Amino acid sequence: MSAQKRYITPEGFAALQAELETLWRVERPKVVNEVSEAAALGDRSENAEYIYGKKRLREIDRRMRFLSKRLEALTVVPPRADAELGGRVRFGAWVSVEDEEGEEKAWRIVGADELDLARGFISVESPVARALMGKAVGDEVLVRRPKGEVELCITRGSYEAPEG
Repeated sequence: MSAQKRYITPEGFAALQAELETLWRVERPKVVNEVSEAAALGDRSENAEYIYGKKRLREIDRRMRFLSKRLEALTVVPPRADAELGGRVRFGAWVSVEDEEGEEKAWRIVGADELDLARGFISVESPVARALMGKAVGDEVLVRRPKGEVELCITRGSYEAPEG
């Protein structure tokens, strides 16, 4: 992992904490109980429930270790008041853009751990977000993407999600 700071929104941080809590308080105890029951049946070498349960337990433990370390390394960036945006695109804000064909898109710039294209969340580390950061409404930016360059015009920036 790089020494660079990793940022996350409060909502993203809460989601990772909730996942860790669910693994610790719900999933892990359930699997431990299933493994105990399977072990009580006798021969473990050919007991599929026991073997699968142990494997699932290792996966849960690995994910819990990852989440614990990740949560310690993340910096939570609380949203500012829209007035504090100063018309500029900032981390955690929603930004609406129009491309060369007139198609409008809206994205929220979030940490890499929150990436969810279906919800319009793009990573601050993506080419699009890097091009938009610090720019203002009305600015046109050239985005260099793996599939080619595209020019975008920023039409809106806010900490409130766009309607629609």
